[in-house]
Amino acid sequence: MSDNKLHMNSDKKFGKKGWTPERLGSLEGKTYLITGANSGTGFEASKILLSKGAQLVMLNRNPQKSTDSISELKRELGEKIDVSFIRMDLADLSSVRQAAEEILEKLTRIDALICNAAIAQIPNQQITVDGFESQLGVNYYGHFLLQGLLFPLIEKSKGRIVTVGSEGYKWGIKTIKFDDMNWDKDYSGNNAYSQSKLAQIMSVYELQDRLQKAGKSDVKVYACHPGSSRTSLIKTVVV
Repeated sequence: MSDNKLHMNSDKKFGKKGWTPERLGSLEGKTYLITGANSGTGFEASKILLSKGAQLVMLNRNPQKSTDSISELKRELGEKIDVSFIRMDLADLSSVRQAAEEILEKLTRIDALICNAAIAQIPNQQITVDGFESQLGVNYYGHFLLQGLLFPLIEKSKGRIVTVGSEGYKWGIKTIKFDDMNWDKDYSGNNAYSQSKLAQIMSVYELQDRLQKAGKSDVKVYACHPGSSRTSLIKTVVV
């Protein structure tokens, strides 16, 4: 094996701790959007991006929690961080449209849209204002619409779409229940959640394929699994 190949292989090794935020360089001049950013993994990701100099827009449902989160971030990182909040309820597609309109009015670039917000294991069937089973409505449909509305600016910015999926898609029936999308017949909080996560991951693969066929290599699309995390996800609330 040549020295060049050896060097290339060594560059791919992150060490015993794997990849860590310390490997990130300066993110000054870059703009990130995170849904569900006032707690859990969304909040921690916000903290990391802001600590590297990025501009961050939090997309959350609860204004008071968002204000409190921003205050906490400024106490920890300093008043000069560039962080703001736009209200968006993923369970209401009109709210998603309104938020997207505000985003496009305020921002000139989107380097990454991180679709992080989710609800999980809702014990009893709930239907969104648009008529969707709540977990599919929040986790999938809301994010799908947001991605579509913001895609032109993401493409212009040569940005990324990152979907926080879950290995939980394997827990359920491992298919989309097209004959009963709202689970009217035999609702199960776990199965409905798994379907919403499967829909997210399938959407990522489909978008990757379509971008490749269209010759659009500037936009990158990813799905990730956050692992087991101590967050509010299982408390059946939208973060």
